Amino acid sequence: MHYEGLSDFLSKGSAALAKGPVAMVFCEDEAEIDTTLRHHRQSGFRTLLSFMPDDFPLAPDLKGAVHRIRYDMTREAALETAVNAVMAAAPGVWMYYCYNAEYLFYPFCETRSIGEMLAFHTEERRDAMLAYVVDLYADDLNRYPNAVSLDAAYLDKSGYYALARPDPANHNHPKERQLDFFGGLRWRFEEHVPAERRKIDRIALFKARAGLKLRPDHTFSDEEYNTYACPWHNNLTAAIASFRTAKALKRNPGSTFDIRSFRWHNSTPFEWHSRQLLDLGLMEPGQWF
Repeated sequence: MHYEGLSDFLSKGSAALAKGPVAMVFCEDEAEIDTTLRHHRQSGFRTLLSFMPDDFPLAPDLKGAVHRIRYDMTREAALETAVNAVMAAAPGVWMYYCYNAEYLFYPFCETRSIGEMLAFHTEERRDAMLAYVVDLYADDLNRYPNAVSLDAAYLDKSGYYALARPDPANHNHPKERQLDFFGGLRWRFEEHVPAERRKIDRIALFKARAGLKLRPDHTFSDEEYNTYACPWHNNLTAAIASFRTAKALKRNPGSTFDIRSFRWHNSTPFEWHSRQLLDLGLMEPGQWF
């Protein structure tokens, strides 16, 4: 299913948004587009939307399973524009967004579907879920110059931290149940990353609602959506295993020659399993067992 653009999809393909959860995958380059889409299809997303230029290839087995939307990710505010438009067209539907070469993991995802997890989260009266973007990187940049390898992927097993999120509207006092999270490659190579892009937290799973807006910093206009837990107990959180930062650091002429390897003493092979992320404290099962 192919659409000429976002407006064409919203006019002709809106039936695909009738039931969720809906996954939106934004393709900035050609790296691992097919594996990203397959991963989220296997997680149980009912609808997959892929935003990409016409010249990006798509595997034959995905052409009938994905709503392909012609889209230019180089335009200003491309991500927020698309997410907000799709959200406005389907209030009440659970949605998720990521980029290509990013893979969603949540507690027990090997045996439980995304629908089951979101049903439990909804029962806890939560309309959004915090996700940590966990950087992945290839072990050998000479062998994998774009820093992407599913078979030789590594992540940092430590070096993550959180800071209070100040509220400018309240004399910069900390916001309730909100934190800014840091770590991974954006922390280790922060001299190459603008300050406003160093956070690794993202409200990636959310229930669409009329008037709700995604902001450029991956937070929403409703502050309750930006909280990591309800006032009573800890809630589920998720992790997005992502090659995006590694790709950018190797693609950027200002950083690529300064980085010969992403590996350090706290690197460990990524096992592609939720148990590893739980053990490392990179997501939270909350009350879901």
